[in-house]
Amino acid sequence: MQKCHYCAEEIQDEAIKCKHCGEFLHGTTPPPVPANPLPWYFRTWPIIFALGSVGPLALPMIWWHPRLNLGWKLAISVATAVVTWMCLKTTVEAYQMLKEFERTLQI
Repeated sequence: MQKCHYCAEEIQDEAIKCKHCGEFLHGTTPPPVPANPLPWYFRTWPIIFALGSVGPLALPMIWWHPRLNLGWKLAISVATAVVTWMCLKTTVEAYQMLKEFERTLQI
């Protein structure tokens, strides 16, 4: 008896195909085991989504990322701070324009 490379079930030594998972056995090697995969919160799409939706609140995801070097962490932090400042400035200007428009309607 041997073990299937894919599902680890016991199968016959002469088996060509595993009866449990349906994979062919001859001429194949065991599937590669990923080397230290990152958790989901360190992958690219969650970080981009978090930075786009909550901005600076997502910076801990950047700073705790094990594979980013210091240069990238600083660049992303500065870019996030600049975009946040521009959004805040634009919001304040829009609020002031609305107040001015409201005053012109009351005259």
